[in-house]
Amino acid sequence: MTPDPTAPWLIVGLGNPGPDYAANRHNVGFMVADLLAERIGGRFKAHKARAQVVEGRLGPPGPGNRRVVLAKPMSYMNLSGGPVTALRDFYKVGTANIVAVHDELDIDYGTLRLKLGGGDNGHNGLKSMTKSLGPDYHRVRFGIGRPPGRMQVADFVLKDFSSAERKELGYFVDRAADAVEALIIEGLDRAQTTYNS
Repeated sequence: MTPDPTAPWLIVGLGNPGPDYAANRHNVGFMVADLLAERIGGRFKAHKARAQVVEGRLGPPGPGNRRVVLAKPMSYMNLSGGPVTALRDFYKVGTANIVAVHDELDIDYGTLRLKLGGGDNGHNGLKSMTKSLGPDYHRVRFGIGRPPGRMQVADFVLKDFSSAERKELGYFVDRAADAVEALIIEGLDRAQTTYNS
């Protein structure tokens, strides 16, 4: 199914607001959103929906690009659904044109998986979004791997990437941003073929 080229897309990077969380594994969605904002030459501004947003177009110049709203909810991760729903209503975006970019424990570090719909796999940001929107939005899942030893999941996701992981983090964030662009421009099937490695 070819997406309607005139319909806007809402791309939501999931994370926690504030400098204490900025480099956490749980904030990789914010990192991807920041890179996409750079690509469209925009700066995030506060929105009344308790989010930071930037509007622009992603993709090649001309008819192939797409109108996008990039968003970083400024609630905490487990309350992301409220801001996302408010933005959906404000920008009149269909649920199928919403993309959540988020960390994923059950995938090896740096591996990407794109999909439409599904469960939340215990992810509090997705849980909140699904409660507000239903499950039928796109996800770009960024693998962070499982915690080592007996480390609790909550401690692991709220820790910064390790020094070894940081060596490749820029490359993986760049690839995740490419995957978001491919999803909205080429469609899910083609993007999955390229990025669901």
